[in-house]
Amino acid sequence: MKIIISNQSELPIYAQIREQMKEQILNGTIPEGSVMPSIRNLAKETGVSVITTTRAYNDLEAEGFIATMQGKGSVVLPKNNKVLREQYLARVEQEIESAVKTAGQIGMTKAELKKIIDAFWESEV
Repeated sequence: MKIIISNQSELPIYAQIREQMKEQILNGTIPEGSVMPSIRNLAKETGVSVITTTRAYNDLEAEGFIATMQGKGSVVLPKNNKVLREQYLARVEQEIESAVKTAGQIGMTKAELKKIIDAFWESEV
């Protein structure tokens, strides 16, 4: 597992860890059933406090990505696609809302914005 912490990120460090772990779980880099690194080991590897890594793990557990068993560590849970889809749908909606606002501020038309979205869709999907 690779976690990169950036001091230039707008996200707090615990959120950077959480989001990178989520992405790695979702894309299969960290498969279901995998044992996660201990909180202390991850803190040491990333150079952050145990409190920071604990918060990231607590968030991942609350969101249903991992389960923590006392004395045994944390394990990646099977993906609940419906819940994850809803989370990502909310994220997409927020980003589109931001893009629409920005486009409106510069006088971009809906058709122009759609062309940009279509171009990204073709290159990414």
